[in-house]
Amino acid sequence: MTKQLSRRTVALAPLALIGAAGLAGCSQGSATRTESTDGRTIVRYMNFTANDGHEQDLETIVAAFEEEHPDIDVQVETLPFDDYFTKLQTSLAGNTAADVVDLNYENFVSYASSGALAPLEGLDTSAYKESLVESFSYEGTQYGLPSSFSNVVLFYNKALFDAAGLDYPAADWTWEDEQKAATALTDTGAGVFGDFQPITFHEFYKVLQQAGGSFFTEDGTALAFNSPEGIAAATWLVEKPGTVMPTEADGASTPDFDKDLFASGKLAMWHSGIWMFDVLSQTEGLDWDIAVEPGDVAKSSALFANGVAVTAKSAQPEAAQLFAQFLTSSDVTVETRLATSWELPPVADEEALAPYIDQPLPANRQAVFDALEDVALPPVISSQQEMQDAINEELANAADGRKTVEQALADAADRVGALLG
Repeated sequence: MTKQLSRRTVALAPLALIGAAGLAGCSQGSATRTESTDGRTIVRYMNFTANDGHEQDLETIVAAFEEEHPDIDVQVETLPFDDYFTKLQTSLAGNTAADVVDLNYENFVSYASSGALAPLEGLDTSAYKESLVESFSYEGTQYGLPSSFSNVVLFYNKALFDAAGLDYPAADWTWEDEQKAATALTDTGAGVFGDFQPITFHEFYKVLQQAGGSFFTEDGTALAFNSPEGIAAATWLVEKPGTVMPTEADGASTPDFDKDLFASGKLAMWHSGIWMFDVLSQTEGLDWDIAVEPGDVAKSSALFANGVAVTAKSAQPEAAQLFAQFLTSSDVTVETRLATSWELPPVADEEALAPYIDQPLPANRQAVFDALEDVALPPVISSQQEMQDAINEELANAADGRKTVEQALADAADRVGALLG
């Protein structure tokens, strides 16, 4: 299927090893204790996802696992995201890495390619949404399990559509449909805009797939975004400001401008993440809903996924894998995540997800899961931030008229190509 090829092509993008020191550390035996004082097997879990508010939620899941597996003692270390990967690399180099570790998708690919992770054996992955579990495989081997996800959808103001006599965005909408509605709904005199889509790296690789293109060639060895499809994708983004979308002069680049504009009823459509549900649900008088984002020649939705993996030199790989499965797919995990809005669990069971889908706002929460049928994962290279900065800067040059779209993409390709070596 095309959507699977797109995901796998992204996963095969050029990668860098985490460093000789890290691999040297992984080649040695474990230097940590494997048995607690009461004879139980120790599984150490280092994470960033529970930091800043969900520590007790994680303890609830750990306690349930230990009750079900009384011979295993899970020891948790929770770190802020900003400190996490420095500690992880140091622990790998020093042969003190935890048995189970958190990884977001971008870092997962790099660690899987470096040999730092253990292949997961004998897994039944039917509990997980297919696109999510595939995101944590590498070169045909499952090296991780999805633990949570967020994605991007199209928010829309129902009252503005009603006032204009327009149909709401639907699952079969295309860019053309979105553009027509955005034009009809824009009233700059009244300070009302039809659309808002950030002009960023994360939007570009997604709309590139919507246009039928890809960031890398199919074998992952060369760049492919400087193409007719890439030009169409970049043009779709950069032509919105000043027509159906606010410009930087209007304040569009200031923090929370887009959220505040939508919450105030002055924005008809907004490409944003499902993490905004809680805030908007508490906005009095706002009549809104969501839909899967429109595509051009294809559908594609941005997916931001976290996962867990077992480190390659864990002394307790079986117990570690057992905990990783429980942590990511157990009933306790699903119930805890849904009850505390701790991102979304990656499970396929729609009945288990019913408490989330059945909430009143937004009414069409099913679109969150429909969007997982065709996903765009970030392209990954060793110089990830530098690549993102290059794309962001060149898109900004095109949006501000300093360069044509064609020149901006050509320059972006030169800059990213230099990062690949």
